[in-house]
Amino acid sequence: MDAIVKNFPVLDDTSGRPTQKEAEEAVRVLLRWAGEDPTREGLKDTPARVAKSYREIFGGYDLVAEDVLGRTFEEVSGYDDIVLEKDIPFYSHCEHHMVPIIGKAHVAYLPNGRVLGLSKIARVVDIYARRLQTQEAMTAQIARAIDETLAPRGVAVMIEAEHLCMAMRGIKKQGSTTLTTTFTGAFKTEPAEQARFMTLLRGFK
Repeated sequence: MDAIVKNFPVLDDTSGRPTQKEAEEAVRVLLRWAGEDPTREGLKDTPARVAKSYREIFGGYDLVAEDVLGRTFEEVSGYDDIVLEKDIPFYSHCEHHMVPIIGKAHVAYLPNGRVLGLSKIARVVDIYARRLQTQEAMTAQIARAIDETLAPRGVAVMIEAEHLCMAMRGIKKQGSTTLTTTFTGAFKTEPAEQARFMTLLRGFK
């Protein structure tokens, strides 16, 4: 194991992030550690493919949720009731084992004079999903970003997800789902609003 650690790439001095070449070498080290031969035909291009895919999979580190949420709309004709976007699919990775988390997010807020474009909510979910995560942290991060940027009367976030670190390794229990919630503002202080959010989730097709 010590030899493997020594072979891992050194961070680029200027950016703090390894170069493409260094990332590819790290993949070759892991392939050797797993017992493979990185030089065989089927694996020759794998390091480059993995590095490229990681740029996409973990692209959330290059984006700021507050920038995505920056533009809001005030022409809402007096609408001030709940806005709920349900079943937003996402793919993330567990920060403990770097194994996929597959799930869906449900996000609601109570407008306070301004509303978001619906695509913005899905994009915020995607930004936080495309990072190494725990489900609990991701739930809170989505709620906080919307709460701080939009300043609504309340935000509710629920995430349902399957963690492949439980299905593929360790306890190996397939099909189990983890559910997390975060509430702010009226959703936290007024039980009726929280209950309404849950009711809409069950009844909204």
